[in-house]
Amino acid sequence: MIVVQNSIPVKDEYRDEFEKRFIGRDRSVDKFQGFIRNEILRPIKGENYIVMTYWRTMEDFKRWTESEEFRKSHSGINDSMFSGKNILTIHEVIDSTGK
Repeated sequence: MIVVQNSIPVKDEYRDEFEKRFIGRDRSVDKFQGFIRNEILRPIKGENYIVMTYWRTMEDFKRWTESEEFRKSHSGINDSMFSGKNILTIHEVIDSTGK
C-alpha cells in the first residue's frame, strides 16, 4: 500500500474555505481504480493541513495524477489561501496495526 501525504500551509482566514472545498468536492478520487481512502487532517497547532490518500499501488496513484479527473478536482484553487508551498511525500506501508 502507498500513502501520499500532502502538507498544505493554509492561512487562518482561509481555513473555512479550504475545508468547505474538501467537504463539497466531487469525490471522483473515491471511485478511481486502486484508491483505498482519504483523510483530511485539520491542524490543532500550526497552519498545515495534511491530506492523506491511500493507494493500492504507486501505479494507481500515478494514473490518478495523470487523469482528467485529477485535473478537474484541482482546478479553480484560490492560491491566495496558501501561506507557502505544499510538501508532498509518498510512503510505502511496511507494517500496520489497528483494530
